[in-house]
Amino acid sequence: MTKKSQTEDDIDVIANQWQTVGLSTDFNSLQIVARVLRISKALETRLAALHAQHDLKAGEFDVLAALRRCGEPALTPSQLYQAMLLSSGAMTSRLDRLENKQLIVRQHCSQDRRSIKVSLTDKGKNLIDSVYPVHFALIQSLMSGLPASEKNQLSQLLKTCLYQLDCTEVDAE
Repeated sequence: MTKKSQTEDDIDVIANQWQTVGLSTDFNSLQIVARVLRISKALETRLAALHAQHDLKAGEFDVLAALRRCGEPALTPSQLYQAMLLSSGAMTSRLDRLENKQLIVRQHCSQDRRSIKVSLTDKGKNLIDSVYPVHFALIQSLMSGLPASEKNQLSQLLKTCLYQLDCTEVDAE
């Protein structure tokens, strides 16, 4: 396999092909979206492989980490899925899997039996405490090719992009 040039990548090739066939668009936007999607997929793949080594499926690490970092002994499922930008259905299935693995426990609130609180079990706390250091080490390693100033710049640009996307209504059609 030959090493790709850093000056032209597959995304540039695709954009050039579209230009050649006459597409008239903002190619910078096309290339940004394509690169963000490719980066997202690459990061998800690497993180999923790490999490699988600890018998965690997609998103389960995020639930355990949210419970660990929250500073509270327990959170409601609503607090969890809002903090993680998930639907309640997606959160319920994750909680079911984690409870079956005995990593979390769901308990009814003593003041309001309709309310449920989710907390880490000792097993869940031990697991997240062993996984998060290698999780963050992997992220640091994956981003090590960028100097700190470029990481800061990229982080701010992505933050601006996310803000713009969050403020834009998506047409339901």
